[in-house]
Amino acid sequence: MRFALVQTNPVVGDVAGNTAQIIARIGRAREAGADLAVFPELAVAGYPPRDLLLKPRFVQANVEAVGRIAAVCRGIAALVGFVSPNDEPDGRQLRNAAAFCVDGSVRSIACKSLLPTYDVFDEQRYFEPGPEVVVVEHLGRRIGVSICEDLWNDAQVVGRRLYHRDPVAQLAAAGVDVLVNVSASPFWQDKHRFRLRLFARQAERHRVAILFCNQVGGNDDLVFDGASAAFDAAGRLIAQARAFEEDLLTVDLPAEGPGRIEPYPEEIDSVYRALVLGTRDYVGKCGFREVVLGLSGGIDSAVTAAIAAEALGASAVTGVAMPSRYSSAHSLADAEQLAANLGIRFKVIPIHPIHEAFENHLRPHFENRPPDITEENIQARIRGSILMALSNKFGWLLLTTGNKSELAVGYCTLYGDMCGGLAVISDVPKTTVYRLADHINRRAGREVIPSGTITKPPSAELRPNQTDQDSLPPYEVLDAILDLYVERERSFEDIVAAGFDAETARKVIRLVDFNEYKRKQAALGLKVTTRAFGVGRRMPIAARQRF
Repeated sequence: MRFALVQTNPVVGDVAGNTAQIIARIGRAREAGADLAVFPELAVAGYPPRDLLLKPRFVQANVEAVGRIAAVCRGIAALVGFVSPNDEPDGRQLRNAAAFCVDGSVRSIACKSLLPTYDVFDEQRYFEPGPEVVVVEHLGRRIGVSICEDLWNDAQVVGRRLYHRDPVAQLAAAGVDVLVNVSASPFWQDKHRFRLRLFARQAERHRVAILFCNQVGGNDDLVFDGASAAFDAAGRLIAQARAFEEDLLTVDLPAEGPGRIEPYPEEIDSVYRALVLGTRDYVGKCGFREVVLGLSGGIDSAVTAAIAAEALGASAVTGVAMPSRYSSAHSLADAEQLAANLGIRFKVIPIHPIHEAFENHLRPHFENRPPDITEENIQARIRGSILMALSNKFGWLLLTTGNKSELAVGYCTLYGDMCGGLAVISDVPKTTVYRLADHINRRAGREVIPSGTITKPPSAELRPNQTDQDSLPPYEVLDAILDLYVERERSFEDIVAAGFDAETARKVIRLVDFNEYKRKQAALGLKVTTRAFGVGRRMPIAARQRF
């Protein structure tokens, strides 16, 4: 029997567009000789639909779309993720489901059993768990159907069983010939390696082949990497689709040997490709065609600009240098060189006259107090206003350029450098930003990001001779502490026991906790780590914590 794993890039809420895409891909799968075309989780609605699920007309449109999809399933069957109403008198009104379509109609509906509520997931807000596992029969084969999280309950790999039910064990006990998992599994660094280990373990443990079909593309802060895969009953990887792009992967079972196995990008390249895809899809799916960003001559704006140029094309990107009285000549030169290397548009708008006007107007009201961080932040807010003016005037989406390390400790200015619609690298630690810069240059085979940008001490240049390390520990130390405190939820005592200076650890923890209010007002950012700021980390602001 030939299966087609069809990893699509849906637009959340675009039921008509997603349905047309699914129908077209069913035609391609039929041409490829497939007996069953498998599509991702909630492929009709797009994942995650969030509170669109509270709109009855949206749910009804997605149900009607499944009928149209089923009508074209002749000479081929399809398994398609969609939102199914719950007809039972009790429980939540919806189920996360997959429709088995064959001979022009929906023959069976399988519902997701395990509903995640950790990290970025909140499925119990909307869905009722499926009451039982579903096995469908097609061409003499018994096919067990599971949906994403249903496959993630192996204590030996995950660390502990997260749920009391084990849908995979139930399906295996039902005597299935193959287990198909329709999924929308978001990317984070190193996740694919973990996924392969988990799925191989499940296949080997239950002695059943597993087919995993994953969504691809960016939807808001989440990026889905595709890389759909097939495992034989011994847990061996026998096929793998392309990562970070749409693909149709055919798999024959029983397998006589390995099929097409596309290589998965190495670690830093996977982060780069995730950021490119997330930027491209966020800009395009929100209806923008061009973007603008500030170019300081620093590494963060350089990496953001390079990602934007790769995602959208150089002609769609405008970089703006806004030198002040404190800006160094090499910073402006590096910004101009970067723009030339990328081929993006470049503007220079000095802010000194505006900054001076602010100082003159405010001086009588500052009661002869000496300059401090107030004047520094005014410069950042002037730059933010200029960029927002260009955004408004030309319809460009403003990209913010701050990294995760800065956002963690509040080394950023509200309504200044935090202005924007998408924070491209806000989940990228500073040390990883440097790795990305090197990767971008290696990938291009030339110096895209100027060497001076990479080697000079990082600085906001808001006062004479300023460097980031005037206020922060070295980024290697800062990022290591942030990894323990934010990603791994370690305590102050744990961090000190790991060998870090107590006063430095205490300062970093205090900054992280105090600046939660800033992060709540930050632009949406693309998730690439296990614990991103945003919906996946829900901390109180008005709180006194000592943990």
